[in-house]
Amino acid sequence: MNGLSRWRIAAAAIIVLGLLLFAAKFTPIYIHNQQLQSFVRDVAARPESNGQPDESLRAAVLGKAHDLDLPVQPDNVTVIRSKEGLQIDVRYVVRVTFPGYTVDLHFYPGAGSR
Repeated sequence: MNGLSRWRIAAAAIIVLGLLLFAAKFTPIYIHNQQLQSFVRDVAARPESNGQPDESLRAAVLGKAHDLDLPVQPDNVTVIRSKEGLQIDVRYVVRVTFPGYTVDLHFYPGAGSR
């Protein structure tokens, strides 16, 4: 192997390690968001949810978000009741910080019953 080949192998290894680092940070956040989305959909679809107070539904969503380590605050959860049914919307931001780079991930899980 000459020097150029070693340099290319080292550069490729650094790039792969960087991608793995990004995946290790982002993948759990996206998986937890999907789990929250599924929970919100299930809560909104249950017939008994129509009879529950908004605060009870909000507390259930906040509890699940807390279990998933998602930074959802009470004002991030909106419960809307209409003649069409129940709608639960959640809007929150997860800040991910790397050395020299910060990104805000915006999530909007929500569901409604019909």
